[in-house]
Amino acid sequence: MNQVITKGLVCVLILLAIVRDGNAQSHHGKAGIYSSYKGLVMAGYQGWFRTPGDGTGNNFVHYGRNGKFEDGNSTVDFWPDVSEYEKTYETSFKNTDGSIGKVFSSADKSTIDLHFKWMKQYGVDGVFMQRFFDVTRDHKNYTKSSDIILQNALNAAIKYDRAIAVMYDLSGLRAGGEDCSSIIEDWKMLVDKLKITNAGPKQNYLFHNGKPLVAIWGLGFPDRSYNIREIGINRLIEFLKNDPVYGGCSIMLGVPTYFRELNKDCLPDPYLHDLIRSADIVLPWMVQRFTPLVHNITDHYRDHIMADLAWAKENKVDYVPIVYPGFSWRNLSLGNPGLAKYTSYGAIPRLKGEFYWDLVHGSINAGAEMLYVAMFDEIDEGTAIFKVSDTPPGGATTRFVGNDGMPSDHYLFLTGQAAKMLRKEIPLTKEIPVR
Repeated sequence: MNQVITKGLVCVLILLAIVRDGNAQSHHGKAGIYSSYKGLVMAGYQGWFRTPGDGTGNNFVHYGRNGKFEDGNSTVDFWPDVSEYEKTYETSFKNTDGSIGKVFSSADKSTIDLHFKWMKQYGVDGVFMQRFFDVTRDHKNYTKSSDIILQNALNAAIKYDRAIAVMYDLSGLRAGGEDCSSIIEDWKMLVDKLKITNAGPKQNYLFHNGKPLVAIWGLGFPDRSYNIREIGINRLIEFLKNDPVYGGCSIMLGVPTYFRELNKDCLPDPYLHDLIRSADIVLPWMVQRFTPLVHNITDHYRDHIMADLAWAKENKVDYVPIVYPGFSWRNLSLGNPGLAKYTSYGAIPRLKGEFYWDLVHGSINAGAEMLYVAMFDEIDEGTAIFKVSDTPPGGATTRFVGNDGMPSDHYLFLTGQAAKMLRKEIPLTKEIPVR
């Protein structure tokens, strides 16, 4: 008798679960003005700079090592042009005129507002907000500065009609048993508490194929400690695509440049291709893989994009190439003597925008329908397109890279022109645009 009752109770519970799931309502709103990535130029946004006095602690974060930012201890190669910031913070560096060098904090609402104002002013369509794995571990703590920064960005995106989306970066995921479960819980929190995909009539979250777009970066890279077969990435993708409440999403996966061949900068694991086929967009990370110091880089890059596009079409996924203005991480590398001996300031030179424009032109000429700019604000690796100083401070041992004599907004201007040419609002030109 007890067995019959127990089995009956189990059946009732199963039926209740089926009814519950069948009646479950998605917590996402309808697509707003950004219903597809196609036709857009989006940038990656780190938002990771902190300073003493900004309310997050007493450390410089991402400006220098161990909370310090001083001569001999810098992790950024470019200096931001802070002439328009409402709040700035003093450093120990001196400008060329003897005044104190100042920087910004990403934790200030006014900083985020200014950056999105620039996006609107210059025609940058929007950004992917980088969300690192360690942030997701403590999904119950809504007071984290990273959540506050994201909330400020969501508000600014609405204010300035810019697209915004989340990119989960798997950097920090530990080998030996940790999986992607915390991302699932974090996504639930973002949807329920921040209303990230349900802003009502002012919905500015980026959708693709009519669904909220979620990016996951860091699959297939050989320098990662985790095994992509052991972190539950397939369960995460399944959840984001099919959960009745928090799913119904499109997925973009960030993978190595040579994902097609599964060699060079990519692990030789065909499982990566299975994961890509289960997604909606593939985003190969191309920073440092192309340089103007190589002969005929324009044609080489274009041909690479064309081959990627053909593979993506055959495998029924969309494709977005990366464009970037240059690369420089000399100061960051000085914390690693083994790496430092291979680095230099301006290792991939910007050439006044010529290199950036070669990549933009090559991508659009190859048939790309959308672009990803690396990055909006990353002065650590010298890929930032936001306003940087051409007359940065300096020290006895620390150097910062200038802007080749160009205006501080040069790369914002070029990115806006790229967006217009991508949408065929103005003709595509091989020559770099001028004002």
